[in-house]
Amino acid sequence: MLPYAPSSVAVARQYLSSDLQEWGVCETVIDDAVLVVSELLSNALRHAHPLPSGQIKVSWQCTDGHVEVAVSDGGSATEPRAGRAALSSLGGRGLGIVEYLTDNWGVRHDGDVTTVWALVATPDPVGGGRASLPEPALREYI
Repeated sequence: MLPYAPSSVAVARQYLSSDLQEWGVCETVIDDAVLVVSELLSNALRHAHPLPSGQIKVSWQCTDGHVEVAVSDGGSATEPRAGRAALSSLGGRGLGIVEYLTDNWGVRHDGDVTTVWALVATPDPVGGGRASLPEPALREYI
C-alpha cells in the first residue's frame, strides 16, 4: 500500500519502472506503463476515497503479451470513464490517454473497493531473451 497522497505517484512510477526493467520489458512499454499508472493513480487521488486503511493499492504484473497495472481505492460517487475534454480544460484527459496507450482497461468492484486496471501490450515476449520473470511476476504496493 502507498499513502493516499500525491507523492505516491512518483513512488509508484519508480517502482514500476524498476520492476519492468528487471523483468526485461522494452523501454517503450515501460514508458507507456509508467504513464498509465500515473494517470490511474492521479485519478484515484483526485476523484476517489482512500481504502479503509487510509491508503491506496497499486499493483502490476506481466502476463502473456501484456503488462497489467491496477489501482485500488475506496471508490467514489461516479464511475471512471474516458471523456472528451474541451481544448481549454486543464484536466479531463487522463482516461483518454489510458485508452489510447492500452489494449484494454476497465473497472472492477469488490465491496467498497474499486480497482481500475489497464493492459499495456508488450510487442515482444517479456524477457526478450535477457531475463526471465520472477515467480510470481506480480508486485503489489499496498
